Amino acid sequence: MSADPIYTLADLNHWTLAGTALAVLGHPIQHSLSPPMHNAALARMAESDPRFASWRYVRFDIAPADLPLALEKLHACGFLGLNLTLPHKILAVDHVGALDPAARPIGAVNTLRRTATGWHGYNTDGYGMATAIRENLGVELAGTPVILLGAGGAARGAAVECLQRGCTGLWIANRTRATLDALLAQLAPLANGIPLHGFDPSAPDVAGGTPLPAPGALVINATSAGLKPTDPLPLDLAALVARARPAGVYDMIYNPAETALLAQARALGLPAANGLSMLVHQGARALQIWSEATVPVPAMQAAVTTALAAR
Repeated sequence: MSADPIYTLADLNHWTLAGTALAVLGHPIQHSLSPPMHNAALARMAESDPRFASWRYVRFDIAPADLPLALEKLHACGFLGLNLTLPHKILAVDHVGALDPAARPIGAVNTLRRTATGWHGYNTDGYGMATAIRENLGVELAGTPVILLGAGGAARGAAVECLQRGCTGLWIANRTRATLDALLAQLAPLANGIPLHGFDPSAPDVAGGTPLPAPGALVINATSAGLKPTDPLPLDLAALVARARPAGVYDMIYNPAETALLAQARALGLPAANGLSMLVHQGARALQIWSEATVPVPAMQAAVTTALAAR
């Protein structure tokens, strides 16, 4: 058996792993960097606190239809905490006993903590994104106008975080108008006076006459455009720079490390960063929730960087 096996629902029928168990659930799950990241942190934490020596983080491939049963079995087996990746973040909301208030408007959870009666759901993605943007680009969401690319689940989480932290305006770009309008309607009750705008990224000054923000906006890519070399740009930054030069570009994608959007940003002299730091900081926040201890973020960063390079 490999050092980082992929477990399945059937393994929970005879679970024998000693110690405190943590896991990430996804489908597929072989790509996940969470096990090396969390186990590196736990090893470092164990150096100063022996109780973490028995903690271990593993991965499970769980089909969507099996998620309710898997959550029940994982609870019965005594797992302390879980991370959820696609496609489980939205599905799990209906199967947690309690939901953190910050996760409610997002409609998705990526972190679960065991309680005596069930699971308590959290979403640490927004925290991870905001912390990564501050760390990599020196930009605070509070007081900053944001141009958000995409209107799917990742974009909704990013939009809620931007609004909750007090951005000065939110411009959301999406090619499918119906999806964009649905997201804007969901966000309207959360805006609290913060201007919300939607526009077509292929014609930002035409569709609906949407005015772009003044120079200094932060561009966040929450689409999947960039995962493949043949993907089109989610937004032409050159056209944007000609109208209102942004403060920086943050792409949630971390593999590949340099998407076409990031390459264009750097060519235009714009500060830019990929989503690897978001992965690290959302994971660090999850481990903090489970352990109630100080988490060694640099150890997690080094582990994911090494694991990604090994691929």
